[in-house]
Amino acid sequence: MPQTAPLPRTMLLIDTERFSDRDDVQQALLRRMLFSLVDRVLLTAGVDQTMRLRADRGDAVMELIDPAVPLTTLLRALLTDLPAELRAMNRMAASSTQLRLRAVLAGGYVAVDEYDGWVGTDLNDACRLLDADPLRAALRERAGDFVLCVSESVHAGIVRHQHTGIPAEEFTHITVPTKNGPLPAWLHGPLPTLANPSATPPPADPTPASPTPAPSPAGIDFHGTNHGVVANRVEGGISFGDSGGRR
Repeated sequence: MPQTAPLPRTMLLIDTERFSDRDDVQQALLRRMLFSLVDRVLLTAGVDQTMRLRADRGDAVMELIDPAVPLTTLLRALLTDLPAELRAMNRMAASSTQLRLRAVLAGGYVAVDEYDGWVGTDLNDACRLLDADPLRAALRERAGDFVLCVSESVHAGIVRHQHTGIPAEEFTHITVPTKNGPLPAWLHGPLPTLANPSATPPPADPTPASPTPAPSPAGIDFHGTNHGVVANRVEGGISFGDSGGRR
């Protein structure tokens, strides 16, 4: 019987880069690779089938994990075991089936309704992080095949405390704009160029350059003080040409 009341859960979301660029045969292989990888990594973290619920999203997978599983253990597995397993898997795969992944680890309340649907604002926020431009850009720019983002609550409760195997200094704060307002999170590794203002050259000085005075036209060159023309008469000292003499 589905539990319709919201319960505390650990949420792990993993998505495949450029999945739709592959043909059907390649997509089927990538899905098998993804599911196998996630199963092995979760078992390494002590998460068996009785402690998790899976939602299949085609090119992505979402896992609701029992909060009894220590977040420190799960996070260490995502930082070390998953990248190592993924490298080994990709070494044996053809270039057309290289698996590159974005992942989000978050915590919060999620309800599973009578239609086996998952409902919860915390889950919505995790999905927004998974689809965020900084995460996509980080995976595009990095040489590795995996990029991880954690929610603000996971960072505040776990990462910042420098648990063994979880180096807080390797996480960088990001803010993801959403229709419900800015969403803070923490990206493992450096900011991508897209989200790093210091990587963008400063704008050019908007102050326009002073115009260069036009050369004096040929003919009479007026020097000295000219008090204006009054009643057809020029008043003030005037010099003509380059002689410098007053007239």
